[in-house]
Amino acid sequence: MYCSAKQVLLLPALLIGMLLISACENDLNKIKEISAKESTNSINSTTGVDITYSDSAKVKLEMFAPLLLQYQNLKQPTKDYDKMPKGVKIVFFDANQKESGNIIADSAINHTNQKIIEFHKNVVATNSQGETFKSDELIWDQNKKIIYSDKTVQVTMKGGNVVNGVNFKSDEKLNHPVFGQSTGIFNVTDAPGNQ
Repeated sequence: MYCSAKQVLLLPALLIGMLLISACENDLNKIKEISAKESTNSINSTTGVDITYSDSAKVKLEMFAPLLLQYQNLKQPTKDYDKMPKGVKIVFFDANQKESGNIIADSAINHTNQKIIEFHKNVVATNSQGETFKSDELIWDQNKKIIYSDKTVQVTMKGGNVVNGVNFKSDEKLNHPVFGQSTGIFNVTDAPGNQ
């Protein structure tokens, strides 16, 4: 009788041991897989970033970020990208070196070879007319010289009119916004019958 009680306790202990060993093997396989991916990437970290872009000795824009992570894919350099996980601010300048607009976001990803920057979370952009664009995502394609989004974008115009829409697209200076679908709140000063 004592022998069978010992066998009853030994069987569950063996099953638990086998489960733990197989769980460890799965975790080791995941670690090996992640390590293999990471070994093809080089990551550089820079804090307190302040970058100035100029053309013909004229400043075009300045970029500020508390943290810049540069990911270099050693096997496929065309897939290099930069992450700004703690926020970013880009200030644009006109030909007279005066601020002509800006974009601020909680985070951003710069696809360096494609010249596309994705701005994410609490994105606020302004243009030279003082119009404000708010969204959870704006994408700046520097090759096509456009800014666009498939997410909801709210534009507050200088006079206080507000337009909300999706399928947003504009030139990169945000001077000619176009929406696929939109609604708006417009202030009317001249009501019929008050003339």
